[in-house]
Amino acid sequence: MNDKTSKPTYFSVWDIHSYYGESYIVQGVSFNIHEGEILALLGRNGAGKTSTLRTIAQIGDPQMTSGEVWLDHQPIHQMKSFEAARAGVALVPEDRRIIQGLTVQENLELAQIAPPHGWSIERIYELFPRLGERKNQEGTTLSGGEQQMLAIGRALARDIKLLLLDEPYEGLAPVIVQEIEKTLRQIKELGITTIIVEQNAVAALKLADRAVILDTGLVVFDGTAQEVLDNEALREEYLAI
Repeated sequence: MNDKTSKPTYFSVWDIHSYYGESYIVQGVSFNIHEGEILALLGRNGAGKTSTLRTIAQIGDPQMTSGEVWLDHQPIHQMKSFEAARAGVALVPEDRRIIQGLTVQENLELAQIAPPHGWSIERIYELFPRLGERKNQEGTTLSGGEQQMLAIGRALARDIKLLLLDEPYEGLAPVIVQEIEKTLRQIKELGITTIIVEQNAVAALKLADRAVILDTGLVVFDGTAQEVLDNEALREEYLAI
């Protein structure tokens, strides 16, 4: 697609295709996001959600073979993963990737070694007071919820434009899920565009503005989050809820 004037001004995924080896995982996914929106990327296990996030972030596995990814007029699909990160893409993976042997403070400082810098560490502690209380504790010894806070805080320590969250509620107690949801609402108010992949589809939909549902690597729904909440047949067929 060569006519860039037809693309939205903020974020666009256009006809991306990705493979794990010979396995065809992402099969022509396309969607747009307006600046500051939260989009819930949903589907059953194996639908291609995580692979889509990794393709957007140019992680390298799965391998993207064709398609385009544009963020604020920047061609992310032409970049390496570190270049995409510098352009403002931040992926918080399901396993959080907290660096072993480093304290909370050191994990955040490491994120700010190279520019562009985002939030100050003090501001991150204001958003997550619990992290401030544990700043000298090794990051991998935190609870699951605290590690998720650290992973999100580490993303915010960079100058990000697009936050990709893969299963942010996985394994967390309901009270911690509510705390993470509150944080994501605060992030939304700050105008940070977010894509959230989450098996707890109802929680994600209540947070999101829009939803895209994948089924075996294909987009089967693209609309508002409320439309999915209101459509029982759609939820039963593609989300089993």
